[in-house]
Amino acid sequence: MPLDELERWLRARAERHPTATSLPVLDGYIAAIVAGPVSMRPPDWICPLLAIDTDAFNHGGTPEFAAISAVALRHNEIGNTLSTAPHRLTPIHARKPNGDVDARPWCRGFHAAMRLRLSAWAPLLDIGNINHGLLLPILLHCVDEQGRPLLGPPRAGRDTEEFLRNAHADIPTVVEAMRQYWMPTRYPRAR
Repeated sequence: MPLDELERWLRARAERHPTATSLPVLDGYIAAIVAGPVSMRPPDWICPLLAIDTDAFNHGGTPEFAAISAVALRHNEIGNTLSTAPHRLTPIHARKPNGDVDARPWCRGFHAAMRLRLSAWAPLLDIGNINHGLLLPILLHCVDEQGRPLLGPPRAGRDTEEFLRNAHADIPTVVEAMRQYWMPTRYPRAR
């Protein structure tokens, strides 16, 4: 299933409340799975992403299985890019009506994947950890359940506006840096 078809399929499933409501959300979510602190069984993260049952993995030839395959392909593409040419990572971002990048859906997807294993992300969520800054370009675009900025209200001023407008440009770099940060614990070497 090509990505544009996957997006139409996701929109048609809105009443099932998939985590992925658009390609940018799906892409951010998958990036967090690839670069995150723990490996997960595919059904554990794909089922909530697509709002499908685990049994969908057992039935080829269905639209659900085609969606699973498309997600797996994007997962592998992100993983391969980060492994071979991380500077080429290109998040799928939405666009605002004026043409500017809208990183919010991608970042919401990333954060949704983090919530699957939030305790594993604890080291980077600790503001005392110097590496906490890796999450800032992502979390500053996220809101809590009440719609409030996840990191609190932004400071007023031109510097903040400029940072918010351009923070999306740092996302590929921080995703790769997070992947490197988690590498020793996610993939420990045999001794």
